[in-house]
Amino acid sequence: MNRWSLRQLDVKNAFLHGDLEEEVYIRQPLGFEDPKYLNYVCKLRKSLYGLKQAPRAWNAKFTGYLPAIGFESSHSDPSLFVKHLGSDIVILLLYVDDIILTGSKVALVQEVVDELSLAFDMKDMGKLKYFLGLQISYNTAGDIFINQAKYAKDLLAKAGLSSCRPCTTPCKPHGQLLQTEGDALTDPTTYRSIVGALQYLTFTILEISYAVNTVCQFMTTPSEFHFQLVKRILRYLQGTLDHGLTFTSGAWELNAYSDADWAADISTRRSITGFVVFLGHNPISWQSKKQNSVSRSSTEAEYRALAHTAADLAWIRQVLLDLKVFLPQPPTIHCDNLSALALSSNPVFHSRIKHLDIDFHFVRERVQRRDLSMQYIPTDEQVADIFTKGLHSPIFTKHCGNLRLGNPAGFEGE
Repeated sequence: MNRWSLRQLDVKNAFLHGDLEEEVYIRQPLGFEDPKYLNYVCKLRKSLYGLKQAPRAWNAKFTGYLPAIGFESSHSDPSLFVKHLGSDIVILLLYVDDIILTGSKVALVQEVVDELSLAFDMKDMGKLKYFLGLQISYNTAGDIFINQAKYAKDLLAKAGLSSCRPCTTPCKPHGQLLQTEGDALTDPTTYRSIVGALQYLTFTILEISYAVNTVCQFMTTPSEFHFQLVKRILRYLQGTLDHGLTFTSGAWELNAYSDADWAADISTRRSITGFVVFLGHNPISWQSKKQNSVSRSSTEAEYRALAHTAADLAWIRQVLLDLKVFLPQPPTIHCDNLSALALSSNPVFHSRIKHLDIDFHFVRERVQRRDLSMQYIPTDEQVADIFTKGLHSPIFTKHCGNLRLGNPAGFEGE
C-alpha cells in the first residue's frame, strides 16, 4: 500500500451553490421589500440553507462539475471519485461539504485543489488531521493512526461517567439476554442517544462491535438491566480512550475471517455473524450482526456468515478495481468450521441444504471461478470470534492484539 499524503478541503457556504430544479418561492426578505410590490413573492434561482432540496442540489452541482476536470464516479461508492492520468491517480472523497484528496503525486493533488477553488469557495485545511470525529495522526514512516478519543470523552461526560472505573472487556463472556429482562426505563431517550453514539465509535473501536450490536436490539423498550450493559461498554471505553487503528504499508492482499455463534439469541434462536477483512495487515471492514433467519445447525450458521463475508469482499474488490488496484491473488476467507468449508467447494447440491440455495450458489460460484479461496483456521486463532460473543479477558486481549488495536508510540497530530 502507498504512503500518500492526505489533504482536506472544506466548501464555504456549500448549499448556496446548488441549482434548483423545482419552482420554489419565498417571502420578500425583511428589509429588502419592494414598496411597489409588497404582495409579491420571490422565485428562488439558487438553493438556500434550510431548504429540504439544498443538500441534494449541492451534491448534484458538485458531482456534476467533477467530470469536467477528469474525475469519474466509483461504481461501488457514490461519494468516491477517481481521476486517472496515465499511471498516476488522484482520489477524491466527498461527505456533504467536506472533501479528502490524495494522489500519487503532490503536484496533481494541488492542481485539483486549484481547479476546485476556481469553481467553488474552498478552504484548504491542509494535511488531514480531524474528520467527522476521527482524529488522524502520523509517524515519521508515513503510517497513519486513527482514533476517536475526543468523541469518546464527550460521550462519557454526557453519560456522567467521566470518572468511572474502567473494566477490561465491554461485555460479560457468553452472556444470555432477554428482551423483557429488568424494569423498563421510564424515558428511553438517553439510552437510545448513547447507543447511537456507541455505534459511531465502532468505526475505530471495533472490539466493542458485538457488545454494541447486543444493546442495539433493545432500543424499542430498553430496561434498567440493559442500561447497565451500556454502562459497562462506557467503562471499557474509559480504559481505552487512547486506543485506535494503525494503518501501515504492506502487501495488496485481502484476507477475511468469518465466524458465527449458532443460536446465540435465546429469544429468537438466531445466530450471530461476525467477520473482519484485512487489507495487508490492516483491518478495513468488520461487522457483528444477528442473522435474518434461524439456522438448523452450526454449519448453516457458519455458511450464512461465509456468504455475508463473501459479499463484503466482492464490494471491497470492486472499490479496488475502481482505483485500478489489481490483487495478485484471490481474497481468502478463514473459517473454523470444516463442514461449511466443504460445502463451499463441493460441486454437488444436496437436498439437505435446499433452503440455503442462494447462499450456497453465491459462495460456491466465486470459489469455482477462483475469485475467492477458503482456508481452515483453528478456533483459538479465529479473530472474528470477538465479533460473535463476549469473551474472557485473556482471549479478548489476544484478539485485540491480532486486530492491531491499541496506542502505538511515535504518532503525532499535525
